[in-house]
Amino acid sequence: MDRKELIQQIKEKQSFLCVGLDTDINKIPQCIIDEAKSHDGEDYIFRALCEFNALIIDATAPYCVAYKPNLAFYEAYGVDGLMAFEATIDYLKEEYPDHFIIADAKRGDIGNTSKMYAKTFFETYDVDALTVAPYMGEDSVTPFLGYDGKWVILLALTSNKGSHDFQLTEDAQGERLFEKVLKTSQQWGNEENMMYVVGATQGQMFEDIRKIVPNHFLLVPGVGAQGGSLQEVCKYGITKDCGLLVNSSRGIIYASNGEDFAEVAAQKAKDLQIEMATELAKIGFI
Repeated sequence: MDRKELIQQIKEKQSFLCVGLDTDINKIPQCIIDEAKSHDGEDYIFRALCEFNALIIDATAPYCVAYKPNLAFYEAYGVDGLMAFEATIDYLKEEYPDHFIIADAKRGDIGNTSKMYAKTFFETYDVDALTVAPYMGEDSVTPFLGYDGKWVILLALTSNKGSHDFQLTEDAQGERLFEKVLKTSQQWGNEENMMYVVGATQGQMFEDIRKIVPNHFLLVPGVGAQGGSLQEVCKYGITKDCGLLVNSSRGIIYASNGEDFAEVAAQKAKDLQIEMATELAKIGFI
């Protein structure tokens, strides 16, 4: 999906919501586990992951433009988990082909290794975007940028507490590390194939980021369970083309652990979509 198509989806849905599929067997409703075990016994993990994801996707699809399965939650279960990840991607492509798919894998290694990671996600799985760690430099990132219509989403300023350990450190000229990442990486990609991860908990820091990357899309985790404010993100980060994909994972998919989990997830997603429509209307986007 290219930039123009993504912007059109945001306009049509009046939403820039990304739903994170951080699917954890220990958190999904017991009714899903029981149903999967009734079919497959102790080999229930694949079925449970797939069924939960499909129901969450069906419930939230009208209110979001993107999905972000986090690879760690699938790799943890070995082959069954990876098969569930692939099945989820296939389900999205077949049932909701207009939704943007982000593999949250945070890959990045020496060039020949990154080339194989790129092949994995952009050829084998054929997702739209992949999160990439930039700290090994240009040759670790550029292999991901060789695919038309695909996006690299570089880690810039994340939402976790430990982000302050390195990302905010300054050099002798007072330039912070995340600022160096933003400036240097623009020599590798552009607004058509590169986004940046910026955590919602960073608040007014979005203002500094927009001085360096005024038009790039930002993937923003941390709204919801991590306490980030959608209004604050929009105040400092929204652009004339929206320029944001705001992710919510736990706050949507685990909003209920009862049999009504899908309905509650739909309502949580709808609530965010309504807030997003308000923010888009403020800038005349819709």
